[in-house]
Amino acid sequence: MSELNLLVVVGSTRPGRVGPKVADWFVDAAKAHGGFQVSVADLADENLPLLDEPHHPRLQNYQYDHTKRWSEKVAAADAIVFVIPEYNYGLGAAFKNALDYLHAEWNYKAASVVSYGGVSAGTRSALQLQSSAYALKLFMIPESVNIPFVHSLVQEGELRPTEIMTAAATGVLNELAKVSTALKPLRDAK
Repeated sequence: MSELNLLVVVGSTRPGRVGPKVADWFVDAAKAHGGFQVSVADLADENLPLLDEPHHPRLQNYQYDHTKRWSEKVAAADAIVFVIPEYNYGLGAAFKNALDYLHAEWNYKAASVVSYGGVSAGTRSALQLQSSAYALKLFMIPESVNIPFVHSLVQEGELRPTEIMTAAATGVLNELAKVSTALKPLRDAK
């Protein structure tokens, strides 16, 4: 088993969301891959209020337990996969809020996206994530999983992946393992 830690973040908090089903599928794929120790952070469970910390995240002077818990989860990761939908051509507010809560914890980590939605497969939200990731020194790899018409793939309460999705997930995991290993000296030097 690898020493690399992968954090899978479920980025939607909306009631009736499909994100947890998508994340469950990807987590199973990541565990089968064997390149990572895998953990999950569901933003619905994190329950982060709208930016309520009095100090800038760069200071890491957190006052609230919810921020401290969120910080610990992200800090422990070597790589991150964001499971995100697209809302009105962009990122959901709860997801953007969770990114903005922290700063140094995101630095020098390899990251990717499993995006989902209708015809666009959430790709516009994945593209919008790039600018925030840049500011956080979060290294988004080009490989991703994009799932169009996601609801048609949910059967009997589970996401049934296509061969294309499975191959894309393997590509994401392989590249995350390489890039997160290459970035390790930068994470260690912080």
